[in-house]
Amino acid sequence: MPLGFVVAAVFLVFAHPSWRTLGWGLLLVVPGLWLRGYAAGYVKKNQELTCTGPYAYTRNPLYLGSMGIAFGIALAAGRLWLGVFLAVMFLTIYVPVILSEEAFLRATFPSFDGYARRVPRLLPRLTAAKFTESNAGTGHFRSERYLHHREYNALMGAAAIYAALILRMLLHSRS
Repeated sequence: MPLGFVVAAVFLVFAHPSWRTLGWGLLLVVPGLWLRGYAAGYVKKNQELTCTGPYAYTRNPLYLGSMGIAFGIALAAGRLWLGVFLAVMFLTIYVPVILSEEAFLRATFPSFDGYARRVPRLLPRLTAAKFTESNAGTGHFRSERYLHHREYNALMGAAAIYAALILRMLLHSRS
């Protein structure tokens, strides 16, 4: 968390947003927020292997959504090198986390290997993977899960960053 504040401060210092870059950034931010929210409404962490909803397309829709949000915000900032920086950060942070989570899921859910063979780790399939009833899970979107996972924080965070970028742009244009 403290690293996040440092990155946000560096990000805002070097950002050079415009109305155009802010608009283009929304093309990634909005779908990223939607995907995170949609996935959070399906997942029952540590209770079942979720194979339905967005989890039938990618094993990590929450991380994919986060990447969309982050790259959209980098685009909104108007600095290509910020996007490259975020890509390096994602690789450094998320690859070990994903591998660790997969080891946990493999040890906890016997059907994980079959699921992993059908559903890609990050980049989604074009069609939903099909599973037998015995290993598909019982997942349907539930707004209670979305709220339980506090996914609204991603929306508030993205809105706050956009507000800061707009403020930066407006203040910079007056100087």
